Amino acid sequence: RSLLVVHFWAPWAPQCTQMNEVMVELAKEHPQVSFVKLEAEAVPEVSEKYEISSVPTFLFFKNSQRIDRLDGAHAPELTKKVQRHASGSAFPPSAKEHPKEDLSLRLKKLTNAAPCMLFMKGTPQEPRCGFSKQMVEILNKHNIQFSSFDIFSDEEVRQGLKTYSNWPTYPQLYVSGELVGGLDIIKELEASEELDTICPKAPKLEERLKVLTNKASVMLFMKGNKQEAKCGFSKQILEILNSTDVEYETFDILEDEEVRQGLKAYSNWPTYPQLYVKGELVGGLDIVKELKENGELLPILRGEN
Repeated sequence: RSLLVVHFWAPWAPQCTQMNEVMVELAKEHPQVSFVKLEAEAVPEVSEKYEISSVPTFLFFKNSQRIDRLDGAHAPELTKKVQRHASGSAFPPSAKEHPKEDLSLRLKKLTNAAPCMLFMKGTPQEPRCGFSKQMVEILNKHNIQFSSFDIFSDEEVRQGLKTYSNWPTYPQLYVSGELVGGLDIIKELEASEELDTICPKAPKLEERLKVLTNKASVMLFMKGNKQEAKCGFSKQILEILNSTDVEYETFDILEDEEVRQGLKAYSNWPTYPQLYVKGELVGGLDIVKELKENGELLPILRGEN
């Protein structure tokens, strides 16, 4: 009856050690859940049976049935899945009918999330299969602007999209919500020089940074986002901005390596966070603290200076 979570791990992988620590914390929060570690390479027949191709991978079992899986070191996703399955994963029969339509609606939204959407194993920065890696290289070579979705982060999407698009493998590339195809088709389109006409081009980096720094009248480039800062300096600057009651938007530089590196040169400022008002750099945490102490921060944020 109770939930069993199995972590397939390897001692050589630092991300596994990190996720083991996450599991220790989750075990404290959910005493009714059993957490087990299996060294993937030490049990090859088990790993093969459950198609464990990379570490860390988590499998979820209930009543000896496998009910879910998570590939990769996604602590928030693991926490969410444990909470969901531990609390009430015994849906009443009526609730079973709804997820079906919700899934196709969700897939429709995801395939339309950007003009060009790539569903892949891993991320563009860290592809986790050779085909996904090749696909990213082709798109980057042609300067094509695309967003991506890591199918390892969501088993429901991974399985559902195969049926939704009637395409059994990954990666899958969508333009304007329509499936273009997998790697072979993209290679064919590249060879026939049609790829450039189908996919939207990425703006030059400098143009992109100009648009981003002007996206809101107060823009903060930080590690993490408003809800969750991922470094102490970003956390402090959020607290200062929240205390002013001025509206602002944030951009998570950890999500976009091109912006992270490019903005340093663009603004001639080597560190993060960076605060912009009306497209102009104000500075980092130290400058913002200083302006606050001198009473100059509010007029600058309001664009009065």
